[in-house]
Amino acid sequence: MNKEVWEKLYTDLTGKRVTLVAVSKTKPASDIMALYNLGQRDFGENYVQELTAKQPELPKDIRWHFIGHLQSNKVKEIAPFVHLIHAVDSFKLLKEISKEALKNKRTIDVLLQMHIAEEDTKFGMDEKEIIVLIDYYEAQKETLKNVRICGLMGMATNTEDEQQLHTEYARLHNFFKFISGTSFFGQQHFSICSMGMSSDYQIAIQEGSTMVRIGSMLFGDRS
Repeated sequence: MNKEVWEKLYTDLTGKRVTLVAVSKTKPASDIMALYNLGQRDFGENYVQELTAKQPELPKDIRWHFIGHLQSNKVKEIAPFVHLIHAVDSFKLLKEISKEALKNKRTIDVLLQMHIAEEDTKFGMDEKEIIVLIDYYEAQKETLKNVRICGLMGMATNTEDEQQLHTEYARLHNFFKFISGTSFFGQQHFSICSMGMSSDYQIAIQEGSTMVRIGSMLFGDRS
């Protein structure tokens, strides 16, 4: 864990009103505690089994972000404590999150994942699919009252072509602004545009990101 990198990054992002999510997948609880002791509170995990193993060992005020592809049958395992689920990409998952949140007497915040990359291996919906899902969410508000859509997230193409990254992130942010001005007009909780990782977070911020997911810069390569 690199203290100097975290301090510079945290100060810079806080000044820009961008939330830093430290991606701690494959890293031990001791590495997470080292950052926690510096003041970091938002941590991201990709795998349910790993997250549920770490969560009981660590301070209760950590805000856990689930940033991986989430299967509906795994929602119940993180529903009691997860702070934000980043990658909702179906009606089925949205309904399951609300159902499990209700069982735990809480509301779970989520982001809708938009597919902006060239790679087919990345998950997410296109603009039309997101609008259809939001319309469904609005129509079913009474049965989905324990899940709250707070923004969008997306992963860009794994490329060194900076212009392509600018284009993909601009597309996501423009659509985020459109949705916040229409479906979620006047709703302050719809405020998160989560995009950018260690390799491209500066470009993402230039294009309007309000939340970045940083792993290798802070923790080094994966174990």
